[in-house]
Amino acid sequence: MILSIDTTSEFGSIALTDANAVIEEVSLHAPEGFGHVLFGHIQHLLEKNATTVHQMECFAAASGPGSFTGVRIGLAAAKGLAEATGKRVVAVSNLRALAFFGSAPLRATVIDARRGQVYAAVYNNRLELMMPEAVLKLEDWLPMLPKNDCELISTVSAPRALAAAIGQIAWDDFTAGRSSDPTEIDANYVRRSDAELFWKD
Repeated sequence: MILSIDTTSEFGSIALTDANAVIEEVSLHAPEGFGHVLFGHIQHLLEKNATTVHQMECFAAASGPGSFTGVRIGLAAAKGLAEATGKRVVAVSNLRALAFFGSAPLRATVIDARRGQVYAAVYNNRLELMMPEAVLKLEDWLPMLPKNDCELISTVSAPRALAAAIGQIAWDDFTAGRSSDPTEIDANYVRRSDAELFWKD
């Protein structure tokens, strides 16, 4: 089994998956942040399904892009649980998770990045990256898209809860040897934080 976590926006989710089957996915809403509530929800999910963190094959988390604080909370939780149990971690881009819900050969995924911009990328039907993840204006990105067999998927058209998709993607990565030691996992912010953008000597 895999325990997967998405706390990259105020509408997060956690899930238990077994290979490519979803055991349970729980949608979460934490407008004040997930730092003080996440582990309580995880404990409830595990107890409800009569399992423990030690029975997980690995842990998975959404790596961003999204809320900088939210991304860090989800990754830190997955890394901490993996460290405590001696397991591996798979970090999954939210843009790749959106592509999971597509059906076309090419899947253009979009997340609102605010400031008039979007996070965007293109994946194929094997969820392999075909156009780099970027942050830019939607009107600048759309003309770059492949003309044929390309499906546009956004956080409006896809399910709000991504944790189950992340868990299923993570299983494929894990079995293919693409998991990581917890210390090697890092966030996928795509865009630098405000602190970095506006920092001055």
